[in-house]
Order: sequence, then C-alpha cells, then structure tokens
Amino acid sequence: QVQLVESGGGLVQAGGSLRLSCAASGRTFSTYAMGWFRQAPGKEREFVAAISWSGSSIYYVDSVKGRFTISRDNAKKTVYLQMNSLKPEDTAVYVCAATIRRPTGRESEYNYWGQGTQVTVSS
Repeated sequence: QVQLVESGGGLVQAGGSLRLSCAASGRTFSTYAMGWFRQAPGKEREFVAAISWSGSSIYYVDSVKGRFTISRDNAKKTVYLQMNSLKPEDTAVYVCAATIRRPTGRESEYNYWGQGTQVTVSS
C-alpha cells in the first residue's frame, strides 16, 4: 500500500517556475515507477511525465519537454516535478501516481494516486 501526498503548487506568473513534490508512505516506494498527470478545468486528465524506480528511464509529454524535469529521491520517498517557463496552459491540478509496472503514460497502469495540488499560471 502506498499513500501519496503532493505539495508545491501555487500561483505563478507566466515564465516562472514551481517545483512540485510527491511524498510517499510505505516501505516499497523504491520499487514503484512514478508518474505525474494533470487535469485542467473542463478537460480530460493527461499524462505529464514518468520515471522508473531507478530514475534511468524518463518520459514526458511533448508539450512539457525542455521545460519540466521529473526526478526522484528514493531515500526520501519523494518524486519531484520541476516546472520552468510556465505557460497559462499549464494551469491544472497536478496529481502524482505510482505503478508497479514500467513507467507509462497510461492512467490505467497506475495503482495509487494522490489528491493533487493546484498550479495556476497567470498571463
């Protein structure tokens, strides 16, 4: 069983940066691949980034490549999402998720989900 708690969201101007954190409970965090998803008002939830348990495999949606960086610290049981050059279209609730499978953009592959943290980017 894994519980996930996100933090770090907030209001930022376009071009600014935020770093999201997702803290996990449970002793087996290091065996899970982790992902970040986001859901904007009136839109479907979409994949943002994923990282393997070792950090050796990382994937991003095209719209955030070069701006967002996913990383993890297994000793701290935490996964991060560094978001730079933020745009108004990045406004969404960001949610982290854990999967026992390989890192993926498919929501159905994830076993555990956090509650999310709001990110609002003003123009």
